[in-house]
Amino acid sequence: MNTASVLRNARVVGSDHGDAVDIAISDGRIAAVSPAGAHTPDADAEVTELDGRWVAPGLWDSHIHMNQWALATHRLDVSSAMSAREAAGLVAEALRTSPPALDHAGQPLTFVANGFRDGVWPDAPNLDDLDAASANIPVVLVSFDLHAVWLNTPALERYGLAGHPTGLLREDPAFEIERRVNEVPDSVLDAWVSEAAAAAAARGVVGVVDLEMSWSMDAWLRRQAAGVDALRVEFGIYTQDIERAIGMGLRTGQRVGELLTVGRHKILTDGSLGTRTAYCFDPYPGVPADQHPHGLLTVPPEELLPLLRRSADAGILATVHAIGDHANSHVLDVFEQLGVRGGRVEHAQLLAEADIARFGRLGIEASVQPEHAMDDRDIAERHWHGRTERAFMLRSLLDVGATLLLGSDAPVAPLDPWVTMSAAVSRSRDGRLPWHPEQAITTREALASSVRSSVRSGEAADLVVTDENPLELEAVSLRTMEVAATMLDGRWTFLDL
Repeated sequence: MNTASVLRNARVVGSDHGDAVDIAISDGRIAAVSPAGAHTPDADAEVTELDGRWVAPGLWDSHIHMNQWALATHRLDVSSAMSAREAAGLVAEALRTSPPALDHAGQPLTFVANGFRDGVWPDAPNLDDLDAASANIPVVLVSFDLHAVWLNTPALERYGLAGHPTGLLREDPAFEIERRVNEVPDSVLDAWVSEAAAAAAARGVVGVVDLEMSWSMDAWLRRQAAGVDALRVEFGIYTQDIERAIGMGLRTGQRVGELLTVGRHKILTDGSLGTRTAYCFDPYPGVPADQHPHGLLTVPPEELLPLLRRSADAGILATVHAIGDHANSHVLDVFEQLGVRGGRVEHAQLLAEADIARFGRLGIEASVQPEHAMDDRDIAERHWHGRTERAFMLRSLLDVGATLLLGSDAPVAPLDPWVTMSAAVSRSRDGRLPWHPEQAITTREALASSVRSSVRSGEAADLVVTDENPLELEAVSLRTMEVAATMLDGRWTFLDL
């Protein structure tokens, strides 16, 4: 049950004057924001002295895969590998020091690692390197963007793929392998999700849009009933489950639990840059004509339109994955033909010049992941050479009136909105020069694209407290912003004052 509380001597991020205020909270909402000392709290109110610390609305990550993020935090990370041989060496060392447990039949469990980036490797993933590193233990490496997997021979045999020449699978076959290796007992996964939620709260996060590629409503209801209550969750619904959702009468925005809300119909129309499967007008250099040189269009417009119309008629809005410029053009065409405002594009990484203005004119939201620009800049320069001025166009999208929603796509990037905001504002990481700085946005704009409330009377008491004013920090310093406290629905989910 919520009780009355007061945050004393706070300063509100973005306020014109920066004077200290008292924030009164009741029943999970902000009751009043008054000059410091002007509010007399009730006798039983909990009073927290903030000593001039800064308060902003709690942060949201608008695109994560919570199960996969939780799993990745318990797996070997091979993202530092600069070649297939080096990645295999990391696997060999991990297996030497910590071999996997055995199943009930006495066979080793599959060893899973995350994060390989073969798009910039001088050599390709192959069976020889991975087999030499792993002996008879099944090994599956998941790519950093989740759109590819690399298996050794024992893993290929375990998953019915014996005889595959390289062990490298992309898109739907890769997703199926990921689904199978991600199957762990609910009790184990729920514990890891709880850890991940608590870690997110410690970074100021109050809510996430979970686009896990499975029916997740029941899992979140179970977790929240068991006390996993550090985050608000909006869950996505993939096409394989859309009729189930419609049959249950679910609608976007509907609350199905105290902290759980129905999200959107998620559809993937193309692949990713990292796997060279994002669907583009121009071909990828060096890709043979018989191997999809333009990438993959997985849901063409003639299939996308009836899918979106079906869910829209039932009150479920759409969010459509489109990374390549040709995929984005197709998606915008369908949204325009459908005539429903409030559509959303996930990623929008490469855009045709003629399509940028359509985001604003059609009222399309762009759910973007700025840290991907830092991860992908070298891959983009290699595979989108001559076009990178049209990649990750945050400034241009805002300038045409589009709504930006910032996220991480965790585990592709960390579930940490400060990292996300830093990338959006600085366009830089690791001391490198900014990449296409003309597409940077301001810290104020990045923060506005990372929250869903404000610090004013009547708003939800979802707040983040920091020692420093984020609007006054250098962009690169946002990446390591220290959080003093996080409040969700009027209660502390993280407190380190």
